[in-house]
Amino acid sequence: MKAPCFREWFAALPALNQPQRLQVLDALRPAAGLHEVLALIEQCRSPGRRCPHCRCERWNRHGHANDLQRYRCFSCRRTFNDLTGTPLARLRLKGKWLDYLETLRASRPVRAAADEVKVHRNTAFRWRHRFLDRVKEDRPARLSGIAEADEMFILESQKGSRKLDRPARKRGGTASRRGISRELDCILVARDRSRQTVDTVTGRGPVSKVQLERHLLPFLDRDVLLVTDANAAYRAFARAHGIAHQAVNASAGERLRLGPQGPIHVQNVNAYHGRLREWLMPFHGVASRYLPNYLGWRRMLDGGNITSADQLFRLAVGPIHSRR
Repeated sequence: MKAPCFREWFAALPALNQPQRLQVLDALRPAAGLHEVLALIEQCRSPGRRCPHCRCERWNRHGHANDLQRYRCFSCRRTFNDLTGTPLARLRLKGKWLDYLETLRASRPVRAAADEVKVHRNTAFRWRHRFLDRVKEDRPARLSGIAEADEMFILESQKGSRKLDRPARKRGGTASRRGISRELDCILVARDRSRQTVDTVTGRGPVSKVQLERHLLPFLDRDVLLVTDANAAYRAFARAHGIAHQAVNASAGERLRLGPQGPIHVQNVNAYHGRLREWLMPFHGVASRYLPNYLGWRRMLDGGNITSADQLFRLAVGPIHSRR
């Protein structure tokens, strides 16, 4: 639009009635959202930008494509943009990303998020797991002091799969066997008294010493006191690695006892289990293959560290190009 036409149009804005103003704001929202997203991408990527193909730090600008600045590497001569190599590569409708991230912060189901952002429900589902791909890796480096650990189990689900390796269950169904079996996904949650949380899907069935070594050991501080229930796998794990360990025998009615470092219980981690189960209910079943994404999503919300869509976007992009 030429400048005189723009000035004439801009001067007429005060004459618009309320519905017309809302219509103009809705029309301008994607453009404003696109500008904000492009500015965030530039802020995240400009420090330490490097070629995602060969890690070379020398590049030159090479035009624009899909609203993004392209670059050409001096070494391998391949082109890239600031989203190449990230989970957000090749996603469209960038102007709606921040609005969608607000629906993630509000834990909206797929259809509700799609209606709110005005995209197809398949797009909303795809965006959900692209944006959460890096969020699930955002864990604390170490658990220190008194760290509680316990497992929770949910029914294994192949929701959305074209082929099942078992007979189909109607509306979720229930396990065919009582107790802890291979029909249940095991979610290990460890949480210290400063509310630092580590969670992971260890597999199906009861947790083992080998799984604890793989999923829990890297996050435990050397001087940590590990508090668990009476599961023998924890006792063998702690003994093998010289970790201070206290067990609470809940089956014998023991809930809490006093120790030299403070109260010995697993109530914090069990409370987290309860919040996680309640939070999962509106989704009406989560496919097992996507369960790590939902765990990261819930951990992000429970920590309260993500207070805006901008912060979530920075976490979703991740420092791919600057990693060594």
